[in-house]
Order: sequence, then C-alpha cells, then structure tokens
Amino acid sequence: MALAREDGLRLVRRYGAAERWLAVLVTTRTDGRPSVCVVNAGVLPHPVTGLDTVAFVARGGTAKLANLRANPYATLVFRAGWEWVAVRGPVDLAGPDDPLPGVELDRLLRDIYHAAGGDHPDLAEYDRVMAAERRVAVLLHPHHFTTNPAGTEHQETP
Repeated sequence: MALAREDGLRLVRRYGAAERWLAVLVTTRTDGRPSVCVVNAGVLPHPVTGLDTVAFVARGGTAKLANLRANPYATLVFRAGWEWVAVRGPVDLAGPDDPLPGVELDRLLRDIYHAAGGDHPDLAEYDRVMAAERRVAVLLHPHHFTTNPAGTEHQETP
C-alpha cells in the first residue's frame, strides 16, 4: 500500500504528539554504516519553500551533523505504542556554518523548538544557548514513508 504524503505527515503528527515528539534519527556515517540517536522533531513549513518538512535542531560538532553534511539524507521514526511511521528524505541544513539564504536562523530554531513541543520561559536565553552551541536547523523533505498500520503487516512505499 502506497502511503500518500499527507497521510504520512498525519501519522508523524499523531505519533509525534503522543510521544512528546521524540523520534529516532538514522543517518549514514562516512564509512556507510548507520548512525542512530534520539531527537525531538516536529512538522512545520520549510522557511524557503513553504512545504511541510519534518525538522529538528542539532548541536554543532555532533556526529549526526557531520553525517548530514557528508550525506544530506536521513530517516526519522516516530512511534506510539506498537504503531510507528518512518519518514525518509533529503535534508537542508541552516546554521552558522550552513547558511540557507533568506532564512532568519533564530526564528527558525524557535519555530522548530515549538513544533517539537518545546516551551521556553526565556526565549532570549534560548537564543543565546542556541548560538553558543552553534545549533543547526535540520529540515527533512518527506519523500518516503514506511508504517505498520493497525491490523496490517509492515508496508513500505516505493
């Protein structure tokens, strides 16, 4: 069964909200092996195209960021109970070392934080920490979805 983009994004929103927007991130190391970690991610419009993306924030100097710079493609897996959805696609990076023309980084980092369920009492402090840690916005273009809808076997879109 092919999973349409809107159906996949609907599942991302449903499972993300159910589990505090935690997702498993899979990137590829330079040697071809997978690298896996957990991130907070949410759905929001891409700041340039306006199309929905699945986004998270990466701290500067991390393995996930090095992997994404070398191979800008990722998978995020959201789950709620035994149901899950994986979203795969190319990524755009926006950060101090990864400029994305026309993007106001402070605002984008805040927007991602809010989309992933965050609520900070002092946004000026939040901005300061993001700058000090050289945080980068990672915007995944959702091209493929994999899921296990209730009552069915594992299904993957082409």
